[in-house]
This record gives sequence, C-alpha cells and structure tokens, in this order.
Amino acid sequence: MLREKVEKVLEEVRPALRADGGDVELVKVSDQGDVKVKLVGACGHCPMSTYTLKLSIEQKLKEKIPEIKSVEQA
Repeated sequence: MLREKVEKVLEEVRPALRADGGDVELVKVSDQGDVKVKLVGACGHCPMSTYTLKLSIEQKLKEKIPEIKSVEQA
C-alpha cells in the first residue's frame, strides 16, 4: 500500500522531469518508510540531480505521505 502511494506521487513529479529529458524509477520502499529511486535519462547524469532528488522528489513525497522518512538514490 505504501508503494502504491509513492508511485502515485511520483506520477505527479514525472512531467517536470520528462520535460527536461529525464525520469524517475521507483526501486524500493521499505516498511520503515525509506524510499530508493533511480533517476534516469538526462536526470541520471545531471550535476543537479541531488537537488532534484532532495528538493523536488523527497520534499513532495514527505509532504504527501508523512510515513516517508528518507529518499535516496539507488
């Protein structure tokens, strides 16, 4: 159920990533609320990918799903 919630939020973030030639793939969601994602395409090689991960993806996930504790790149 937590994984489904994360996927739903990632769908909200994807249009902005795709506009820049990238995307995000969900790798794992632990029962403790730790999320692992993989940035792909242009986002996977961008020097700003850490900011995208923390300031966009992680912030949105934590805002929408309080159970999320951390978001890391796989």
